[in-house]
Amino acid sequence: MKFDDISADIVATVSMGIAIRAIVSLYLYSGADKPPMFGDYEAQRHWQEITANLQAKDWYRNTTDNDLLYWGLDYPPLTAYHSYVLGIIARGYNNSFVELQKSRGLESSAHKSFMRLTVLIADILLYLPALVLLCCVLVRRNEQTTTLCPLLLAMILYPGQILIDNGHFQYNNISLGLCLLAVCAIYMEHIYLTAFLYSLALNYKQMELYHAMPFFVYLLSACFDQRRFFQKLKTFAFLSGIVLMTFAVLWLPWLSSSQAALAVLERLFPIGRGVYEDKVANFWCALNVVYKIKYKLLNQQMAMLCLGVTASFVIPINLHLFFNKSKETFALSLVNTAMAFYLFSFQVHEKSILLVAAPAFCLLNAYPLETLWFLEATVFSMFPLLVKDGLIIPFFVLALIYHICVKDMIITYFHLTKYSNKWLSAVSTGSSVSMLVIALVSLVAPAPSKYPFIWPLIICLYSFMYFFLFFVFCLWRQFACTNLNVKVKAR
Repeated sequence: MKFDDISADIVATVSMGIAIRAIVSLYLYSGADKPPMFGDYEAQRHWQEITANLQAKDWYRNTTDNDLLYWGLDYPPLTAYHSYVLGIIARGYNNSFVELQKSRGLESSAHKSFMRLTVLIADILLYLPALVLLCCVLVRRNEQTTTLCPLLLAMILYPGQILIDNGHFQYNNISLGLCLLAVCAIYMEHIYLTAFLYSLALNYKQMELYHAMPFFVYLLSACFDQRRFFQKLKTFAFLSGIVLMTFAVLWLPWLSSSQAALAVLERLFPIGRGVYEDKVANFWCALNVVYKIKYKLLNQQMAMLCLGVTASFVIPINLHLFFNKSKETFALSLVNTAMAFYLFSFQVHEKSILLVAAPAFCLLNAYPLETLWFLEATVFSMFPLLVKDGLIIPFFVLALIYHICVKDMIITYFHLTKYSNKWLSAVSTGSSVSMLVIALVSLVAPAPSKYPFIWPLIICLYSFMYFFLFFVFCLWRQFACTNLNVKVKAR
């Protein structure tokens, strides 16, 4: 395929992704017309208000002008700086958007347009380019590939990120975009750039800890790949220096005292919230159906149990990566580690499944049907949240587009016509249809008064089953990998 044709495909696909995101932005968002706390939309606006009007030392502290009980800032410094920049722009455009203590609950049409545009710009400048680069990297590794359009469509039209960022309202596109760029840097063997990009991602959202171990282990293994001891030490020193300098610069306003730094950390890791919120498709929520473990243990005890169970999966996964370092093993360990955190760790939100879905894009080339099946399940698992936000129509439309159009293109693209693939395709189609049926029935069949949360619980358990099966599949594929260790030249 000619370069001009490839460029045209990329432009057309990205343009379609931007258009769909803009359309979803016209719908409701988290907490719309729901005082006094509203929702994530108001949280993001409030952070802009706080950062634009107060000194950095007061962003994470409870003061007369910063009531931490009202959407107190609880993300790392890079999120705070992002909110600060947006707050300054908002104040220059219309001061009422971020007027201290007087702008709470603001929901004017002009402000909605401004906020939606900030997410769309982040998509255009960071997230979508990261997907394009990732797709190009994956295609380049597959010598039989002739076009990247189907893979790019599967990534760009993934409904989960669109519905949460452009619908519900968040900026996952920034942390996920930085993380995917770090993945691309690993594929391109730029380990120093990887360390910098992932440090930025982690400093934007602390949930990026889901991906920390595979990045750390891969980069550490890259140090050991160097032939001479001095070169090993030099590579390790450079990587450590990049990480430490990035953190030092971003955390500088709070490094004046240990008390100030600890105050930020306490905001980032609030144990008091509990093991999970609402109905999350993870192990603890499923277990709680038959054994009320959430109410049997104190939060501190539950946190320690979650840590132990999560570590029992994460450590073997990453030890295997260290001794069997390859790009394929890295991609699988990234998915497996993130899934282990989602299924077994403490303080999990339903939106956290995006942290598993994003690295799963790396598996589309190797396991297309299995990965698409999982991606569809991730969207289904968030349906109760989307119902609360008034995003029912975008959910069904995007889910149908993704299942019918994207899946058909992937099947054609990979020539999945063998009997085994047809069987898998039929099973995945049946399960996807069942998800849509359950979602539809939950809207028209009211829950009995005795079990008011029965539908969210059914969706939670059904999704958990798919997540666990995909987890087992990816574990099997990772530990089936032989040692494909390739020397990585430090760049």
